[in-house]
Amino acid sequence: MVSLRALSVCLFLAPPVWACDLALALAVDVSGSVDSKEFRIQMDGLAAGLRDPIVSEALVRGQAQLMLVQWTGASRQKITVPWTQIDSFQALDGFAAQVSSDARVWRNFSTAIGEALEKTMDSFESVSECKRHLIDLSGDGVSNEGVEPTKVHSVLRNRGVTVNAIAIEESEPDLTAYFFENVIVGEGAFVVSASGFEDYPERIRKKLLREVVEQTAGLK
Repeated sequence: MVSLRALSVCLFLAPPVWACDLALALAVDVSGSVDSKEFRIQMDGLAAGLRDPIVSEALVRGQAQLMLVQWTGASRQKITVPWTQIDSFQALDGFAAQVSSDARVWRNFSTAIGEALEKTMDSFESVSECKRHLIDLSGDGVSNEGVEPTKVHSVLRNRGVTVNAIAIEESEPDLTAYFFENVIVGEGAFVVSASGFEDYPERIRKKLLREVVEQTAGLK
């Protein structure tokens, strides 16, 4: 017969049971350097990446939470599709449809990556039941307004939020190096390079595969 003391020790040592594996915030650059065609390429490419059969299966299996953020200059960051639990393929398809049809909020402002990270980071308080908290940030330029992204890194680490990035090197060929040094943070954080917006759909698909599928491979 198991004693109460032994039972309490076992409960204390047992790993936490998570309601979902991953909370993934998709932060999309809508600054002035992104024209209307390039904005649509990002949204359609992101929706297609989410619908990838392997990505979608992993998201559903992990009961993921997804959110979409549009960001540009200082004080201009907006959650345009709120946290959505991906507990079925229908839920995944519905979220992807909202991403694909999402209307652009801003058009002619600067690039405030640090503030985009701050705004997105705060939203994870609503999905504390998830095991992993991840920001997937896309951008085509360096931060040129607002708080420097490196100033946010210590808070991101303390809150357990990882930042990965996709650098769209349409006009800045050294953007990947900048993102590596200044934007990404957290264990296993990485940058993916797209040579231009036309390359974005395939690169974001591969990025999602790396973030979602490889990390949930051992999930039961």
